Amino acid sequence: MKFHGIIPPLATPFKDNEDLDIERLKWFIEHQIAAGVHGIFVLGTNSEFYAMDEAEKQQVIAVAVEQVRKRVPVFAGTGAETTREAERLTKMAQKEGVDGVSVITPYFILPNQNEIHDHYKRIAESTSLPLLLYSNPVTCGGLKIDPDTCARLAKIKNIVGIKDSSGDLQTTIEILRAVPSDFVVLQGRDTLIFSALQMGARGAVPATCNIAPKLLVEIYEKFQKGDIEGSKAAQAKLHPLRMALTLGTAPGGVKSALRELGLSIGPCRSPVTLVGPDKIPKLKEALAAAGLV
Repeated sequence: MKFHGIIPPLATPFKDNEDLDIERLKWFIEHQIAAGVHGIFVLGTNSEFYAMDEAEKQQVIAVAVEQVRKRVPVFAGTGAETTREAERLTKMAQKEGVDGVSVITPYFILPNQNEIHDHYKRIAESTSLPLLLYSNPVTCGGLKIDPDTCARLAKIKNIVGIKDSSGDLQTTIEILRAVPSDFVVLQGRDTLIFSALQMGARGAVPATCNIAPKLLVEIYEKFQKGDIEGSKAAQAKLHPLRMALTLGTAPGGVKSALRELGLSIGPCRSPVTLVGPDKIPKLKEALAAAGLV
């Protein structure tokens, strides 16, 4: 299966008491699919995967697979601090029927590039699923997957691509230069989607897709149809919204924006809160700039 397009890292709905809100999760998946997204990604960074226990993770994955019903691919984040835990989570996700897994680098320890290579090699060997590498230095203490390491890992049959959230377009370009043409590079920084597509990326995993899925799909679809100016304009329209997410601790900006649009999926898990009242006017300005209000 070839992965491409706009794949939202789905924020996880919670009830007011911070329990999982399964019915709202089902609704949110349908909301995204109706907007034309090309995949669903649960248990990513914006999903608050770090705040869930294994039973909750399994429940979220099972619900997503059942709700999507093969209309688009379903990814699950199965990254962990140790290789054996990531292997266990990956096997669980495979049992629940996902189409692929995304594995973030360890986020507390700082392994060297050889250790990173061996980490991913072992996880890939533990499953028959396609595996997406996930490099996010901002949330992982500066740890990243170097382009050379990415090229080495691309030789492993079921390591099929990478989500690059470095926010450094030069890094994205170097990865694209280093890997085979069938290796999928997905942009993880929302403000760089158009530029990454120009350089050969196959799509994006954008947090703002939770809020403005049609706009994100527009960036990708117009680019694929050769409407370069239209894609560029949609990217420019998105920019203020992505920057507004910094008004709160992730995913507080995402959930606050959804609340302002009347599409609330509940709170974040403590200690993360929604955006404070004093910053809501700036958030509303960004929503208006994106054409959402």
